[in-house]
Parts: sequence; structure tokens; C-alpha cells
Amino acid sequence: MSIWIASTPEHRLVETTLERLSASSAQGLQLNGEEFQKLRGFGGCFNELGYQALTKYVSAEDRETVFRELFSPEELNFTFNRTPVGANDFAEQWYSYDEEDGDYDLKHFSVEHDDSTLVPYIRKAQQYQPDLQLFASPWSPPTWMKFPKVYNFGRIVMTPENLTAYAHYFVKYIKTYAERGIHINQLHVQNEVFADQKFPSCLWSSEDMRVFVRDYLGPIFAQEGIDTAIFLGTLNGPEDMSWTGGGYGMKLDNYSRYVDNILFDDEARKYIAGVGYQWAGQHAIARTHQSWPELELLMTESECGMGDNSWEYAEYIFHLINHYLRNGATAYTYWNMVLTEIVSTWGWQQNSLYSVDSKTGEITRNPEWYVMRHFSKYVRPGAVVLGATGHFNAMGIALRNPDGSVVIVVQNALERELPFDFADPRNPSLAVSVKLAPRSFNTFVLEK
Repeated sequence: MSIWIASTPEHRLVETTLERLSASSAQGLQLNGEEFQKLRGFGGCFNELGYQALTKYVSAEDRETVFRELFSPEELNFTFNRTPVGANDFAEQWYSYDEEDGDYDLKHFSVEHDDSTLVPYIRKAQQYQPDLQLFASPWSPPTWMKFPKVYNFGRIVMTPENLTAYAHYFVKYIKTYAERGIHINQLHVQNEVFADQKFPSCLWSSEDMRVFVRDYLGPIFAQEGIDTAIFLGTLNGPEDMSWTGGGYGMKLDNYSRYVDNILFDDEARKYIAGVGYQWAGQHAIARTHQSWPELELLMTESECGMGDNSWEYAEYIFHLINHYLRNGATAYTYWNMVLTEIVSTWGWQQNSLYSVDSKTGEITRNPEWYVMRHFSKYVRPGAVVLGATGHFNAMGIALRNPDGSVVIVVQNALERELPFDFADPRNPSLAVSVKLAPRSFNTFVLEK
């Protein structure tokens, strides 16, 4: 049986059984026989404020509903998720796992802070998702490893004893989480290497990152038998030409001098399993995919909006998912899965999949929840991106699941109804001919 699921601002997840058609060509989308990357899947980030929203304000029954919807294979099926190493900008407070100044032997290292929030959050996900995978990234090293010694600014201090300690910091993190039954599949060395933020952050030059991975992190992971993959990420850029201000000033973040400087170093690259991109990284991922097709690419953080949770912004997120998958990403990671109406610890209201009313405990599924569901419920881990041509090629994507079913996810962004057809010349019975409602998200699951 083949089905069509459609969502508009007024009507969500309307399911229709499709009539069996036969067509060898289509103008909307038509497969061309090409196959591209295999997907890990979709997910979100385990943030402290999200877990607290669920545990403080939501009934036990509704809380379980959220966990089930997020992680169950029968619901959103979030399989590939992110967790912070220490505090991120949606932590209750800023912290690291060792703030003892000069503790190069990490005798004071502890993840005890996480035992009340992140660890139980992840364990709840594991209950519903048997195939849960995690990638981790720090927003800031311990402050004493930086100059200046603050969470929300600074750079890593590039001394051998400091870099050795930081590499072992990650080893301890991975081993300590493993003791709690949580396996970290990937480590992304730094969140947003180009951004000096109001929240925990750390700037990394390309040369400093190259040296740290090549001479410290990679060799120490190998010596310690750590099987966690090292990713160059999460990169929020670079943009080769980013105009700034209102005049003629121009900021140049040269792509090759940052990314290729690291990847052309064979000794560094042998430790790097892939690259994670987010935010302005959307402008760089295509170049990496073209030049380094052997490296896995990930979309590591969905852009978060300004807290209005509008259908219009959900349309933008649809575009981002389509863009990243079409440019080689094997996963798409949402940011805040759950939030109350409060702002972040540094003052930014953001979008989320679920909103929780802190006064009533009422839960709202926001428009981006529906966007993610249109992909993640039907596109299974192991699905392959298929090559296609047609007038909807910029507004949609076709994939083949491991069971052989073909999934097409398309958007009609216009204010009027549009005809849409799909064909696979090699399998004429996998055909679609419908009219898409205005401003709609649409998923077609076509069974052989």
C-alpha cells in the first residue's frame, strides 16, 4: 500500500491511500538512476533546559508521550542525536567537568552534574530507541585551559601539557559516560569554531585545530583504545566572502585556508572520520562533499529561529533539510526538542519541536515538529538519497528505504495549489499524480 501524508497550516498529517498508477516519466520529480549517500537518520540535542521543562511542568503521562514520540521507531524515530560535553547555551548554568585550576592530571574530573539532567534524558531516549547513536561536542573547554579564563570567550592555550590534558579530558568523558551505559559514537572537537559568543564558546584557528587533532587527540584516542570517531566540527562556516556592516567592508573566511589546511594534512586526516556543519556551514558543505567524497558529512544543528514557532520558519527548516541531504549529509540534527516560554540563559528565545506552558503544563507541537515528522518517521536509517530531475527538484527529495520502499518528501511553498507528479522509469508502477495544497509539506511512501 502506498500513502500520501500532507500538512498545511490548517490541517496536519492528513493521510490518503494512493491509487496504483503507472508512468514512465514525470515533470515534477523523476528518478535518473543515480544513488548517493546512505543516511544515519535524524535527531535532536539533549539540552538541560529541555529536560527540566518536561520534569518540572509536565505530567508523568504527557512526559512519556513526548519521549515516545521523539524516539520510538514508530513515531519521529530520532536515532542520531547530539549531547553537549559540559555546558551549552541551554544549560541551567555554565560548567565544565573539571574547574580545578591547573589540574593537568584531571584528578578532579567528574560528570556528576549531568547525572540529574543529561544522563536521565538520554536514558529515557534509550528506552524507546534501541538504535540510539550520539555525537558529542564541547561549547567550551574548562576555563583554566583557555585565555582568557572565561566560558564565553577565549581560545585554547596551545601548550603541550594543556593539549595533552584536554585530549585526556575527552577520554575521561567518553569512558565515564560508557560506565553509565551511554556510548558516544562521535566527538566533534568544538561547537562553532568561528564564533565568539555570549554563551560558552571557544575560537579555534585552523592551525590550532590541525595540531590538536594530529598530535594530541588522535594519537591519545588510539593509545587509549577509544573507538569514538573524531569529526572536524561543528563548523559554522566558513564563508569565503561575507559582507559585513553597511559600507564596503568585507570579511574573508577563506574556505581552503581553514578546512583544506586540515584535510590536506595526511597525518591529521587519518584521524578524521568526517565533518559536521551547521548555520553558515550550509554554504560550505557542498565544497567539502565535492572535494572529499570519502568523508562523512553531518548537519549538526538546525537553525533555531526567534521563538515565534511560525509555519513560515518551518518552511525554511524544510529547505535546510533538503539542502543538507542533497549536499551529502548523512544526518540532520534538530536543536531544542523541548522548551518552555523562558529564554536561554543568555537571553535568546528560540524555536523548539515542543513548547511547554510552565503555568499549565500544556504541551504544544510546533510547526517544525511536523517538518521533522514528514522526514524522520518515513525515511528510515540506511535510506539512500536518489538522484532526480524535474521542476520540484529544489523543493523535494527522493530516497529509497532499506525495505525497498521509495519516499518522496516535497514542499509546495506557493500560495496556490500545484500539480505534482513523480515517476521512476525503471519501476513505472511507482508513480504519483496529485495536487499539492498551498503552503504544504508532503510525504509519499511508495511500496513496490
